[in-house]
Amino acid sequence: MRKAEKKFFFIGSDCPTSGQFHFNHCQDGENMKEKTVSLTTLAQLVDGEIAGDGGIMIHGLAPLETAREGEISFLVKANRSDALAATQASAVLVPMSIEKADKTVIRVRDPYLASAKIHNFLLEKPFRAMGIHSRACIGADCTISDQVTIAALAVIGDRVKIGDRVNIGAGTIIGDGVEIGDDTLLKANVTIEPGCRLGKRVIIHSGAVIGSDGYGYAVDERGCHIKRPQVGVVHIDDDVEIGANTCIDRAAYGVTWIKSGVKIDNLVQVGHNAIIGENSLLVAQVGLAGSTTLGRNVVLGGQAGLSGHIHLDDGVMVAARGGVHQNLSKGAMVGGSPALPVKQWAKAAAVYAKLPEIAKEIKQLKKDVERLQEDNEK
Repeated sequence: MRKAEKKFFFIGSDCPTSGQFHFNHCQDGENMKEKTVSLTTLAQLVDGEIAGDGGIMIHGLAPLETAREGEISFLVKANRSDALAATQASAVLVPMSIEKADKTVIRVRDPYLASAKIHNFLLEKPFRAMGIHSRACIGADCTISDQVTIAALAVIGDRVKIGDRVNIGAGTIIGDGVEIGDDTLLKANVTIEPGCRLGKRVIIHSGAVIGSDGYGYAVDERGCHIKRPQVGVVHIDDDVEIGANTCIDRAAYGVTWIKSGVKIDNLVQVGHNAIIGENSLLVAQVGLAGSTTLGRNVVLGGQAGLSGHIHLDDGVMVAARGGVHQNLSKGAMVGGSPALPVKQWAKAAAVYAKLPEIAKEIKQLKKDVERLQEDNEK
């Protein structure tokens, strides 16, 4: 660990004209070669069964349509097995139900999942610690591992703790007292406000703000809005990924908590004191109001909105643009605004498209009824 005891500022003519790192733990050319492995190795990685030549060497993964020799591809649906004949891939991941193929294949239970594991494996490279760039600013009393990369114009506040193999991009701001776990990646221009805690293997994309003030005001007798101090923090557990330009507000009191395995897309807003349960998925432009809580494996479709102080239990799914205003029980599937059970919503949506025609028929029926009434009166 490296203990930083004083601040370094680079202003005006004092700025170095060329970026230099304070230390570098890698030798030139180390780990720069592309990974190439046998098909047998990949089959073992995904618990697959090879049908064909296990000695084929693979260096990349691509879709069936664009794959070339030396690459592996994947076929998700067995009813598209005719596509195997057209691909130029050296091998293909296929469902277990495909028994015969004119090409070398690896049979797996879930080709989509297997392809993700293989792609990550092929692209994986050992961490290269580039050290702290000379144009980064490091605060006082920080504890920083020697195995880090901190890029130019990053600003690290006081009393920050940074673990092993952390990569902090250019222009990223880390507030006082922040803790960052091992193997975390913060891309360029991320902001982590004071007091927040990040677990291990966290990925945060450019423009995200973690720990901004929650949206809280009291109204006085004149109708003026008085800001309520937001004195809590944000905790982000292990294996969380947060998309570009997402904002996660600090708690008014206590903690806003993003639990392990959560994946948040771009442009998502998470209000103060929200809790997002393990392995939940939040798609782009989702909005959670303050004190909303989610159970495990909740899925919120794009632009879904949740009002404050409600709870969605484990496994709830909200369709895109769904508006939820009340608690939802385990496994509920809803859509629409206000949200309805998804089957009811689908029926209502089908009727909605026919409303002009229905209105026309109702007008005609009213005329027919009036005519019948007139006839009866005669």
